[in-house]
Amino acid sequence: MTTQETRSALDDAARDGWPTVGVVVPTRDRPELLRKALQRILDQDYPGDVRCVVVFDHSEPDDGLAVDDEHRGVMVMGNERSPGLAGGRNSGILAADTELVAFCDDDDAWLPGKLRAQVQELVAHPEASLVSCGIRVVYDGATTDRVLADRQVTLPDLLRSRLTELHPSTFLMRRAAVVDGFGLVDEHIPGSYGEDYEFLLRAARHGPVVNLADVFVEVLWHKKSYFASRWDTIITALRWLLERYPEFRSVPAGEARICGQIAFAYAAQGRRREAVQWAARTLRRNPREARAVLALAVASRAITADSVLRRLHERGRGV
Repeated sequence: MTTQETRSALDDAARDGWPTVGVVVPTRDRPELLRKALQRILDQDYPGDVRCVVVFDHSEPDDGLAVDDEHRGVMVMGNERSPGLAGGRNSGILAADTELVAFCDDDDAWLPGKLRAQVQELVAHPEASLVSCGIRVVYDGATTDRVLADRQVTLPDLLRSRLTELHPSTFLMRRAAVVDGFGLVDEHIPGSYGEDYEFLLRAARHGPVVNLADVFVEVLWHKKSYFASRWDTIITALRWLLERYPEFRSVPAGEARICGQIAFAYAAQGRRREAVQWAARTLRRNPREARAVLALAVASRAITADSVLRRLHERGRGV
C-alpha cells in the first residue's frame, strides 16, 4: 500500500461513525461575505463529510463556487420555492441528502470546532432534534458575545423570551426530524419576518433544544437592517405570530414582549394612537416590560427609533 493509499484509508476510518452534514447557505448579493462563510465551513475540523448547499435567491447562481468533492463538497442552486429566506432554506434542506443539516447565513462565519462539538452534543442527546450554541455579534467594529448558560431550552422558555443567542446560523438538526417531524421553515409568515423564531418554537414543541454554552459563530449585524424600514411587515408578522401560537396567552411575559415590539413598530411609523394602545396592552400583561416604555418615548418624540436601535445594537441586542 502506498503512502497516499494509507492516508486515504486512515481518513476513511476517521469518518466512520460520524454522520454526514449538509450546510444550507442562502445568499443574495454578498459574494465576498459568502466566500468567507463557505471557507469557514469547509475548514471545520469535523471528521465526517460536509456538503454545502448554496441557494441563490433573486440572483443568478454562481457555478464557480461549486466543489466536486465527496468529503467537502459545495453544491450551487437557485431557490426553487417561494422567494425569500424561508424558501431558500427549504430548497437547501430538500436538496441535501445528509443525515444532519445546518444553517449558515451568507454574512455569518463559523468559528473553529463548531461542527464537531455540536454533532457530539446532538449524538449524546437522541431525544433532541436541534442543537445551538453561543454567538459573537459584530456591529460597527465592536464585538459582543451572547451565550446562553442553559444546556436545554424548552417551549415555555422560548415563549417567554426570543433568546437571541439561538441564532439560525448556530442551528444543527436531524434532517429527518425537520422533513418528517416538526416541518420545514414556514414560507407563509408575512415577509419572512421572525421565521427563525417560529421554526424554533415548532422544534421545541417536538423535543428539547440542546444548547452549547460556547461561542462558535460570528454574526454580522448591519447598520441598516433589511427590516429596519419595513415596520408594516414587522407588525403584520408579529400579530400573525400571536394568533398562530395561543400558548403566548399562558405566558404573560412572553405575550408582553411581542406586544411591546408591535407598539415600538407603530411608534417608529409615527402612528401614535396604535403605539399607545399596544403599549397599554403590553403593560397590562407585564408592567415591567421595557419595550412599552421605549415605544411611548418614541411615540412622544422624546427619542427616535433609530437612536434606540443603534444603542441596542451596540450592546449586541435588539428590540
